[in-house]
Amino acid sequence: MNQPFAIEVESLTHAYGSRRALDDVSFAVAPGEIFGLLGPNGGGKTTLFRVLATLLSPTAGRARIFGEDTTRNPLAVRRQIGVVFQSPSLDGKLTVAENLRHQGHLYGLRGEALGQRMNEMLRRMNLTDRTADRVETLSGGLRRRVEIAKGLLHGPKLLLLDEPSSGLDAGARRDLRLYLRQLRDDSGVTVCLTTHFMGEADSCDRLGILDRGRLVALDSPDSLKKKIGGDVIVLETAAPERLREQIQQRFGGEASVLDGMVRLERQQGHRFITDLVESFPGQIDGVSLAKPTLEDVFIHETGHRFWEENQPASTG
Repeated sequence: MNQPFAIEVESLTHAYGSRRALDDVSFAVAPGEIFGLLGPNGGGKTTLFRVLATLLSPTAGRARIFGEDTTRNPLAVRRQIGVVFQSPSLDGKLTVAENLRHQGHLYGLRGEALGQRMNEMLRRMNLTDRTADRVETLSGGLRRRVEIAKGLLHGPKLLLLDEPSSGLDAGARRDLRLYLRQLRDDSGVTVCLTTHFMGEADSCDRLGILDRGRLVALDSPDSLKKKIGGDVIVLETAAPERLREQIQQRFGGEASVLDGMVRLERQQGHRFITDLVESFPGQIDGVSLAKPTLEDVFIHETGHRFWEENQPASTG
């Protein structure tokens, strides 16, 4: 019998009044993957996270965790998942050990079995020397590691993390990525995280990009960037719309105007820049050339930047 997907989402839709936070979203996550959901505020990440964590029933469609429906069998799902929310869930006045012990009691763990699981989690998250420290004395990175240890204490097969790098400095974010890979490699735990950090998204095995409730791209980060089809060229000019039209008329292909600059994607961009400058003398004030990033993938798929001034700040 084939092993079920760790996560299976089919035509998932959820509306808050007249606004669709999720719009016919479908994807699957294999066991042992680190899967990321990348998107700006209002993109749908938080709503989807709440559905997977059994905190919200979708308006339409369904989600399954290891074959169990999140709406019909929430208790069966909760036994298989660990959840780390963006908002802190630790008691700052308690020690690291006390926070873990109380979490274990919620899952029916007691005595020697609980002690063994606590020791294992403390060792795995490099927290053994912090056992007796009050949580309020820890750095943001250490607190996040305690949150993850707490979410893993009952031995879930799937770890759900909502914006796990939020509030962490660059070094702590890097450490977190290493811990998640180690968790996947050593224990086979599936990880699903939401993020708006490009670096964190880049470290995932596969990535789903959400924008305004829609899943606009799904693949490995490298494969998504390769689909751009070349280098990314950005041109500074006093008349961007006119230059965009001229480039398309002369060379064909697509060009767009973003933030008052002309943006286009071309193979061997360094050579194409020479053609551009020679073809439009005096019109180009500045040029930048770069390999595609996930930000470029987002622009390619949506036609707008990842962060926009009019991006809705809402549950999503």
